[in-house]
Amino acid sequence: MSPGHGTRPLSDTVHVSATLDKAAAENFPVAPAFLPRAWRDGLTAVYGYARLVDDIGDGDLAPGGRDAVLLGLDPAAADDRLAMLDALETDLLRVFGSADGPPRHPLLLALRPVADAHGLTPEPFLGLIEANRQDQRVRRYETYGDLVAYCELSANPVGRLVLSLTGTSTPERIRLSDAVCTALQIVEHVQDVAEDLGRDRIYLPAEDMRRFHVSEADLAAPTAGASVRALVAFEAERARALLDEGLPLVGSVHGRLRLLLAGFVGGGRAALRAVTAAGFDVLPGPPKPTKSGLLREVAAVLRTAPRKR
Repeated sequence: MSPGHGTRPLSDTVHVSATLDKAAAENFPVAPAFLPRAWRDGLTAVYGYARLVDDIGDGDLAPGGRDAVLLGLDPAAADDRLAMLDALETDLLRVFGSADGPPRHPLLLALRPVADAHGLTPEPFLGLIEANRQDQRVRRYETYGDLVAYCELSANPVGRLVLSLTGTSTPERIRLSDAVCTALQIVEHVQDVAEDLGRDRIYLPAEDMRRFHVSEADLAAPTAGASVRALVAFEAERARALLDEGLPLVGSVHGRLRLLLAGFVGGGRAALRAVTAAGFDVLPGPPKPTKSGLLREVAAVLRTAPRKR
């Protein structure tokens, strides 16, 4: 049976489910049940794609090389991240009508009807691939501006896709969404300092590390000293300010979309509250918000987001 027709083999179904199940570990709800089915399907398809891109870029693919095979490569190529990203880009272009047939990877096959139904374009999807290519070349960021430019590729496309999927995209909403998404990316970087260092990546700007007298050796310690805590608090405050800047996005929409976007902003705030509660010591592992803490933050966002008629 060809890749573009019929049901997927059971092994591929399980493989895809394992990727989508990672949504439970995110700081914010990916496709909550209160949304219309079409939105949930679209968000799940976009999340599956984004998760696959990140897993390739981080070397977190399931063992055995199945993703490489699905993308038309030898299983051994699964360890060649740039080759995998190139193959994924080729498969992505099949989503948007490349002449050599339907997408081969089941996560991209699921994305194709979503892209067709909502008139999506390749650009935001290509941005996510380029961000992961950059991760293979750039492992340190000199300035905050450099980091924000990276977030424009790694995070902002997701928010723009959410607006496109829900038919609510406007220039002003895109601007506000970019602020929220950049903030969420910085929150993740703040939480994952130790994990990122284990991958030989540092997303804390070097100019800020010098300002707070933090060395790479300080980041490798089992717990954070005063200088690291001060640096983490500084970056967390930047993320909080961006979330505040993007808050009007929540008030600019109505109904269930308003609740979804409040979940994104509230998730970021709850994660920052968890970092604060840990005394800004993120080195033992990423501080995670509790479910009750998340719900409180979402409620606060819904209560305070300025409404636009």
